[in-house]
Amino acid sequence: MKVALVHDYLTQKGGAERVFELLCKHYPHADIFTSLYDANHTIEFGDRVVNTTLLQNIPGASKYFRLMAPLYFPAFRSLDLDDYDLIISSSSSFAKSVRKHPQAKHVCFCHNVTRFLWDTQTYLREYTTYRRFYPLLKQVFQKMRQTDLYYAQEPDLYIANSSVVADRIRNVYGKPAMVINYPIDSQKFTFSSQKDDFYLTSTRLISYKRIDIIIEAFNWLGLPLLITGDGPERERLQNQAMENVKFLGHVSDTKRKQLMSKTRAVIVAALEDYGLVPVEANASGTPVIAYGAGGVLDTQIPGHTGVLFNRQTPDALQSALVAANEISWNYEAIRNHAMNHFSEKAFFAKVERVISEFCAENN
Repeated sequence: MKVALVHDYLTQKGGAERVFELLCKHYPHADIFTSLYDANHTIEFGDRVVNTTLLQNIPGASKYFRLMAPLYFPAFRSLDLDDYDLIISSSSSFAKSVRKHPQAKHVCFCHNVTRFLWDTQTYLREYTTYRRFYPLLKQVFQKMRQTDLYYAQEPDLYIANSSVVADRIRNVYGKPAMVINYPIDSQKFTFSSQKDDFYLTSTRLISYKRIDIIIEAFNWLGLPLLITGDGPERERLQNQAMENVKFLGHVSDTKRKQLMSKTRAVIVAALEDYGLVPVEANASGTPVIAYGAGGVLDTQIPGHTGVLFNRQTPDALQSALVAANEISWNYEAIRNHAMNHFSEKAFFAKVERVISEFCAENN
C-alpha cells in the first residue's frame, strides 16, 4: 500500500506538528507533502524529502504564511496524489482538501475545524496584528467558508483529537468523527518522583492561553512560577508579573523535559481543543492544574492526575492550587496513566485497528 502524509504547512513547531512528526516516524516509507516548508522552524525529517506546492516559490511565504490563506485550497488541489492508495492528512484547515483517485482512502486527523473561518473573533483576539483588517477579512472569510465546507467532504474518515473537536466536525462539516486522543512522544519526557519547589507553565504567550490569570493568581500567592515559551503577549505579561514569576523564553527540549519532571505541577488556564501539555506533564509523573473544559476532560482524572477549576479566574485557580497542595500525589500512577493511554504505542494500536477496519469495510 502506497501512503501519502499531508500537513497544512510546516513553518512552525506546535502540537499539530508534533503529531505529524509521530505519523512520519510510524510510516517511514510514506511520502510527505505540505504547502510550505521552513526546515529551520519546524520538525526534523532527516533525509526524507518534503514535497511542497507552488506557494513555496513565493518570496517570504513561509514567514507570512497566514497571509496566504486564500491560496491554500487551490495549492493543495494542485498536488498529484493519484498514485497513492492511502492518504493521511493532518489538518486544522487546508490539507483535508487534497485530491485522490476514486479507489484510494483519505483519513484526516483533524486538529480542529478551520478556526479563522468559523471562530473569527477568537482567532483575531489571538493574532491582534490582523484586527485592523477585520472589515476586509470578514468578507473574504465569508466566501472561504463555503469553500472550506465543500472540501471538508473530501476525507472518507475523520479522526478527532478530542470529543470537543469531534462535536465541531459534526456540527460545522456535517461529518461523523471518531475520537482517538493524540499521543505524546514519550521518549522526550522523563519521570521523577522528586519535585522541586516551583510551578510551571509551558505555552505560547498569546491571549487565549490566559497567562494573565495564572500570573495574577501567583502574584497573590507569592509561589514560584516559571514560564517557558514566547509570543506577542510577553512584554505585557512581564509588566504584570511580580518577582516570583520568571520568564524563560524558548528552552531546549532537554531543559523542558527536566522542568516538566521536577515541577510540583503544570498550570494550564486556556480552553484547549485537546492540549498536549497536560499529557506531557503526566508522562513526566507531574500533576496538572487546569481549566476544566475542552480537551482536559478527555485526558485528566480529577484528584488522580490533576485538579480542574471551573472558571477562568485567578480566584478559581488559587483555590485549585490550595486543593492540589493537600493531595498526596502518586507520581508513578500519574506516569502510568499517561503511558497506558497516550503513548505512541497505545495511539497507533488504535489507529491501525481503525484504519484497517475502515479500509476493509469500504473496499
